[in-house]
Amino acid sequence: MLTFIGMGLWDEKDISLKGVEAARSADVVCVEFYTSKLVGTEIKKIEELIGREIRVLDRGDLEDNSKSLIEEAKKKNIAVLVPGDPMVATTHSAMRIEAERMGVRTKIIHGASIISAVCGLTGLHNYRFGKSASVAYPYGKPSRTPVNVVKQNWSIDAHTLLFLDLHPEPMLIPTAVEILREAGLDNCYAVGVARAGSDEPVVKCDTLEKLGKYDFGGGLHVLVVLAALHFMEYECLKTFASAPPEIEGLVE
Repeated sequence: MLTFIGMGLWDEKDISLKGVEAARSADVVCVEFYTSKLVGTEIKKIEELIGREIRVLDRGDLEDNSKSLIEEAKKKNIAVLVPGDPMVATTHSAMRIEAERMGVRTKIIHGASIISAVCGLTGLHNYRFGKSASVAYPYGKPSRTPVNVVKQNWSIDAHTLLFLDLHPEPMLIPTAVEILREAGLDNCYAVGVARAGSDEPVVKCDTLEKLGKYDFGGGLHVLVVLAALHFMEYECLKTFASAPPEIEGLVE
């Protein structure tokens, strides 16, 4: 059995009781911090909560050598702890498909995801979002992929959730804004969210340029590029994200 357990957004306390029970009863417990991170905790605290020694998986374990873990799951009950919700990352979906093909049963125990947390913190409606994209560190010319996705979403009046690169270190909003503007995205409104799931998240709405100068503090950060707004979204952004008065111009 291979069980994927979502750990939520911030620290070891975000995992569900069902997740804790499943991890404690497993033969082997692993955790991966490649697809996302839990900034508010450390491996020692997770081990203390679970009461078990935990094996840390790297990118190779998840991708190139995933069959080794799946082979082990033919004989043992293996739990893989995953920040956020397990199947948001395509890496875990691919591993689950491979496990089923190899005759290994899989199970998912869900956790809080940044996708739903962004809607809660900003007040933006979940059905108003289009395709998401990632802002990657450029190795040369910045990729235009996130800009193209934003423009595609604008064509259907949809907001765009932009994930920020985690490697070699978690990207912060000022860096993301610089990359996006260099790639051709400008003259738009966006919302920056920092440390979702913590006791002190930061949510700020303004022009993309001004968000690049705002102090959001430490990570993890995400960005939402706005399309047209429902009047309730507008009210939420004013109330919870200190949106400027000019944002009213986006209300349909």
